[in-house]
Amino acid sequence: MSTLLLGMLLTSCQEWLDIEEPDYKLVSSKVFDTEETAEAAMQGIYNQLYQASFSAGWLGSTTVLAGLSADNLELINTNTFDLLGFQNHQLHPENSYNEGLWGSAYNMIYMVNSLLEGLEVSTKVSPETAQRLEGEARFVRAFTYFYLVNLYGEVPLVLGTDYQENAVEPRSSKQAIYENILADLGIAANALGNSYSSGERTQINAYTAKALLARVHLYLENWELAEIYSSEVIAASGTYSLPTDLNEVFLANSPEAIWQLSPIGNGTGLTHTNEGSVFIINPYIPSFSYVKLTADLVNYLDEEDQRKIDWIGYHEGLDVYHAYKYKIHNATGEATEYSMILRLAEQYLIRAEARAQQNDLSGAIADLDQIKQRAGIELLSESNPGISQSALLEEVVNERRKELFTEWGHRWLDVKRWDTTEQVFAPYSPDWESTDVLYPLPATELLSNPQLLQNAGY
Repeated sequence: MSTLLLGMLLTSCQEWLDIEEPDYKLVSSKVFDTEETAEAAMQGIYNQLYQASFSAGWLGSTTVLAGLSADNLELINTNTFDLLGFQNHQLHPENSYNEGLWGSAYNMIYMVNSLLEGLEVSTKVSPETAQRLEGEARFVRAFTYFYLVNLYGEVPLVLGTDYQENAVEPRSSKQAIYENILADLGIAANALGNSYSSGERTQINAYTAKALLARVHLYLENWELAEIYSSEVIAASGTYSLPTDLNEVFLANSPEAIWQLSPIGNGTGLTHTNEGSVFIINPYIPSFSYVKLTADLVNYLDEEDQRKIDWIGYHEGLDVYHAYKYKIHNATGEATEYSMILRLAEQYLIRAEARAQQNDLSGAIADLDQIKQRAGIELLSESNPGISQSALLEEVVNERRKELFTEWGHRWLDVKRWDTTEQVFAPYSPDWESTDVLYPLPATELLSNPQLLQNAGY
């Protein structure tokens, strides 16, 4: 394991583990000498996920950038041209936010690969601990590649830490990338237990892996497997449930949370989420705020929809609507909100879509009604129990947008996988081209790796 990686992993662990070495640094030969340092290395990866551009929930994150690319977010101030490129579908390979997105994702993959290589040669970590840490690390790699392949298409499949090999790694097919994602998630699901041994839902467990497996199989149109894995998560009612109060969904260790990231991982003493900071209008200097919800999204939700009432805020001074799923803009002290990565509502929506695609209409209606009931809107079982398959799938489209807005680019990825980008985005984006469905590979990567080819249209 490289000294560079150790600095990244263990520096981000300072809040979690007091290691008796100067500056919390260990030489590479000591990394896996004890269970404590091995655990610290994995915790460093969790902490880095909270800080990495693609996963942090801040301006350069998948949540914000893909939200701008879709029809849910707009910039308040359009002078930030690199952000405007995502909103207007006028991205350039030199875009700094795009470079940060790509670079931080591959940095995460390098950290995971280093940890896996360290575990493989360690003789001091017990087999049980090594198996669990491997499962957690492989999940993070699969999770990261899921976003890379969906944002960029074919990308290099890097599975080691050899810089010379990685520097000339060509793009792999989407099939190969998905095969590796499924392999990593399969190992993770088998290696991990069902509980959160730390007591915090910031740790990855078997259900976390199964929740992502359900999503991956949905994207691959493996409807039966998507239903099977989502059903396993939903059936864990002793662990997961839908809070009736929408204001409780994004709290730390919410019963709906399958996986969260703690803001304590930023190591700054601030305990608000990045999502709360970026989406809520700045209460002190409103003009310093960045993004707002589109009028189209706000109007998409009925007035009586509890999600519109509880999850959308309005700032009179700027006359803008903003996401209000997270309630805290800035805080120190105890962290009461965690960044939500995977939650139970998505699993109901996954299963509803998978069931509808298999013509199990009553099962799909029951799943959608779980979401509708909490939102306080009319149930399908009461309003339209004889709904057709095509109309039911349209209901899935509607509920996914209403439920998952400003969360991890769901809307952008959904419209792409449903192949409705022209229909949805072209009407309000005059510069829309079909090739805009993929982001460009960063110019710096093309210069450093002669094996890479740019996506079409850039």
